[in-house]
Amino acid sequence: MLLRELIKLALNTLAANKPRAFLTMLGISIGVGAVIALMSIGAGVQDYITQQFSSAGANLIGVVPGRIQRGPGGGAFGAQAPLTMADYRAVAANTPNIIDISADFARPAVFAYGNKTSEVNVTGVMANFSAIRNWNARVGRMIDEADVGGRSRVVALGQTVANDLFEPGEDPLDKVIRINNVPFRVIGVMESKGASFLGDQDAVAFIPLSTAQERLFGQQSLSVTGERIVSTIYLQAASDNVVDSVIASVDELLRERRRIPADEPSDFSALSQDELINTFGAVTGVLTVFLGAIAAISLLVGGIGIMNIMLVSVTERTREIGLRKAIGARSSAILTQFLTEAVFLSLIGGLIGIGIGFGAAFLVSQFADFRPVVQASTILLAVGFSLAVGLFFGIYPARRASRLNPIDALRFE
Repeated sequence: MLLRELIKLALNTLAANKPRAFLTMLGISIGVGAVIALMSIGAGVQDYITQQFSSAGANLIGVVPGRIQRGPGGGAFGAQAPLTMADYRAVAANTPNIIDISADFARPAVFAYGNKTSEVNVTGVMANFSAIRNWNARVGRMIDEADVGGRSRVVALGQTVANDLFEPGEDPLDKVIRINNVPFRVIGVMESKGASFLGDQDAVAFIPLSTAQERLFGQQSLSVTGERIVSTIYLQAASDNVVDSVIASVDELLRERRRIPADEPSDFSALSQDELINTFGAVTGVLTVFLGAIAAISLLVGGIGIMNIMLVSVTERTREIGLRKAIGARSSAILTQFLTEAVFLSLIGGLIGIGIGFGAAFLVSQFADFRPVVQASTILLAVGFSLAVGLFFGIYPARRASRLNPIDALRFE
């Protein structure tokens, strides 16, 4: 039987039972749409993570206390000895192939202005923070050398904190706010970084590192050895090619300073942007595949629906099948016809599902901070799987139809 005739017969059969055919295709459509939408959201999240880390600065390496488990199974910080200013000075003096180095000290604090309050992290930073982290003031200025040297009580607010404390249109510059009941003068409002997978990046404020350690937090910033604590040490490598060697140098230096035996793991972590991207990317990749697999279950349910409708169709058309076989139709022609109908149900359902997937991805992009990425490979995978489901679940009804005895079929009531 010619392919064109098979297609025509399949379309005529489906058109004769429009409501039933539509309900059968619905399961396939929802399954394909869910697979496309969820995998596109996963791909969008991965792109978003890459952009977030890339915006933090070029060739940036972060050193933090505690261990960060690399790969999809980890990510948690261990409760270990803190980093100190002595560690910072040692790294700055003994690490080759870096063009800049900085440190910060972050703690939660209560901000107040008038009758308004905001509880976010206040971060003590050095004068080169903006350059190394690629984060500048939108209005006013950021912390400078004079502020750090003079332990000045000045603050640059993140956009969220500024919005919490001040009325819309009110100029925060030169206003005096209170941080943990200590007065600070506002010298700037930072560029908005927006929300990320780690939370609202604008819910922060920056003060001089010396002020945070010595005037605001005092004893909280002292280690058991009497050294001032830092939360993170940032290094900017000279180029992409030396990032790994810089990390190795820092690791060797700090392990020696902290007297960590060779057979024990480090109680700190030195990670590059690429490592962080790969770590979080592995997590989101596993999650994306998991969500796609869950969505694919609806495709299997749709396949069962196709088998059910095809079995009903075989029963209803038993006499037709008997008549066709009696006048010379081969079993292979009957088999091919019913398989074609099953595959058509899957194909049309898959095409509708593509539209559903695109629509769902578009809706997500209107409400989320990231944009789902609909990839051609995702569409091909979803539609290909739906066709495979239609073929698989259509084989049994088609074989049953092709093996009917023509005499019994003609007698069927």
